[in-house]
Amino acid sequence: MGRAGARQARERGARGAKTEGGGIRRFFTWRRLLGTFFTLCLLTMGAFYVIYLLVPVPSANAQATMQSNVYRYSNGKILARTGEINREIVGLEKIPDPVEKAFVAAENKSFYQDSGVDFMGTARGVLNTVTGKGKQGGSTITQQYVKNYYLDQDQTVTRKLKELVISLKVDQNMKKPEILAGYMNTSYYGRGAYGIQAAAQAYYGVDAEKLTVSQGAYLAALLQAPNQYDWAIASSTGRKLAKERWNYVLDNMVEEGWLSRSERTVQKFQVPQAPKAAPGMEGQTGYIVAAAKQEMMNQGLSEEAIDAGGWDITLNIDEKRQKKLVKAVDEQLEDHLDRKENKVDATVQAGATSVDPKTGSVVALYGGVGATEHWMSNATRRDFQPASTFKPLVFASALENGAETQDGAEIGLNTTYDGTSRRPVEGSETPFAPQNEDDRSYGPVTVQEAMNKSINSVFAQMIVDAEPAEVKKTALSLGMKDGDGFVEQPAMSLGTMGASTWDMAGVYATLDNHGKKVTPTIVKSAEHKDRTFERRIAPVGDRVISRQTADTVTSALTGVVRNGSGHEANTSAYQAAGKTGTSENNKSAWFAGYTPELTTVVALFGEDADKGRQVTLTGTANSGRANGGGFPARIWADYTLGALDGGSDARFDLDVAESAPSLPDPTATPTEEPTETESPTEEPDETESPTEDPAPTRTPSTPTRTPTVPTPTQTPTGEPTDGGELGGATGGDDGGGDPTGDPADGGTEGDLKPPKP
Repeated sequence: MGRAGARQARERGARGAKTEGGGIRRFFTWRRLLGTFFTLCLLTMGAFYVIYLLVPVPSANAQATMQSNVYRYSNGKILARTGEINREIVGLEKIPDPVEKAFVAAENKSFYQDSGVDFMGTARGVLNTVTGKGKQGGSTITQQYVKNYYLDQDQTVTRKLKELVISLKVDQNMKKPEILAGYMNTSYYGRGAYGIQAAAQAYYGVDAEKLTVSQGAYLAALLQAPNQYDWAIASSTGRKLAKERWNYVLDNMVEEGWLSRSERTVQKFQVPQAPKAAPGMEGQTGYIVAAAKQEMMNQGLSEEAIDAGGWDITLNIDEKRQKKLVKAVDEQLEDHLDRKENKVDATVQAGATSVDPKTGSVVALYGGVGATEHWMSNATRRDFQPASTFKPLVFASALENGAETQDGAEIGLNTTYDGTSRRPVEGSETPFAPQNEDDRSYGPVTVQEAMNKSINSVFAQMIVDAEPAEVKKTALSLGMKDGDGFVEQPAMSLGTMGASTWDMAGVYATLDNHGKKVTPTIVKSAEHKDRTFERRIAPVGDRVISRQTADTVTSALTGVVRNGSGHEANTSAYQAAGKTGTSENNKSAWFAGYTPELTTVVALFGEDADKGRQVTLTGTANSGRANGGGFPARIWADYTLGALDGGSDARFDLDVAESAPSLPDPTATPTEEPTETESPTEEPDETESPTEDPAPTRTPSTPTRTPTVPTPTQTPTGEPTDGGELGGATGGDDGGGDPTGDPADGGTEGDLKPPKP
């Protein structure tokens, strides 16, 4: 029984297992699976059919009847109204056939044959939306037209399903040419241009009917990323991608038989024209609106969302201070220029940014003679060197990191350096021996004296002592922007990188604010009934350098105003700190200064716009050599006096790192004469006022009239060697230089080449 029973039990168990497995297989047969699949398909089709019946073709969306944007001063008074839709509907009969085909080649080669939808692309988009992977490609021209005209830009499953259904209905009820025309007329091309006609004018200055194949291919390529591919403001990467997309469009046209290979071969990329201000943006208004729009984009809004209109934007611009700044430029600069008869005067460009250091608010901005005359804002452009306004950042980094001189002395205000001109720096793998202005040698000088007189040789050695990489890190933390010219070499000490008055106002406001990061902010608030503006970057952030470091630099800069190259900004009406800057060959001249309540940076740039090059400011207003202590300092002083209502009792509250000269009462008579008066025949660094400057001595004044009232940015394409106070050690014929510091010729006047396409 034992063995027989066990065998029988095993056999029964085997039969049971076999029966169970057979039951599972019988249940999951291929017929059942196929039936289930078809049932699900039928249910899905039925559900889609119900949706198809229930979802109507809606009326045009809000964007089809766009509103204006309202920009207000900080006091609520309206500055400007913009955002009226820039669009002119044109039929396909006015669009050249090759241009029409270029759009089809770019977006949807099967457009003329498909049913208006791309089910796989839509399914992929739904999956990406559900999984949070963002936008997807693959939509047909019909779907994009439906999205532009009937729906919105939201990336939701519901919107995508509606897009699918409406696209099918539109494809059934409209002819392909009508759909294509609608797509080309509703799409957004950047520069505030909606539709092919507005885009043709914005980018090439012609009507749509006169577009060439090359131009049409660029506009078609542009739709994928209007802001990134806009040639005027695109980065080098953006331009490369735009060119690749342009080639892609033309190659697709050849593939589809819409362009012969011989015609394809002769196509040349046509660079679009520079952006032009829209009507109503005269005077400073266009610059202010462009800066506000750029800030909103930096905070996360798309250009399309802003240009769609409906925004009520309150700015930080103080109406009174804005008028004071314009008046100061007019009286201290423009009144002394002869732009029609004097070739140098015709090239002078002024820019300025004024910031409240406690709040980060941009309270006034000067972008140029007028946005309709000179579109690029001189307040935000970054294609000129900040020159010696960078030297305080070298000192700040040395203090912050406890740097020491080559002989082991800790760097501070009273540290002694050798101020000999053309002195080779010690401790650097990269040779550098910059000359001081006029090749003047000073011998042993303290850091305070070197700051007052802006001695190039001292700061060239200091940046080696502090390490260029650490100095750059400090500069970036304070608010400067990285770029091609920001090279970690000793020449960097003299401000060879590109910077804007906006950038430098943030840097100096951070020093003014005891080391707490200040990011210039022009938008106070932006309200919209359907959208939300959320600020991602706080105007005042965390501490980026210690209070002691910031205050010690401020202490040094008060000396520049009292007894140094910035003496034009000195007055008994307020206490001030500041630094002058003049780049190689006088191509830019700066004054960056602040009081306890206001930080302002003013700059002059020499620009031959017709030839696309930088030129010297020497001879401005027949005044000889230009420098930051001249026109920029006088503009700064006149504006500051007016902006502070004639003066202020506020005083710097400083925690200085080491013993330093006490800050005297500004009403007291300086015990030391400004350097620039020591020798009328020899010009010390940035300290001698122009010998024939007709500008009168600055006196307080009250406004007697109201001024008549994209920011594209560029990076320097030339690389001057030192950007120092007119004393380039190694400038070459092209305005460039050799960072090795070969003191061959003291700098020759040249031009920066225009950016290459």
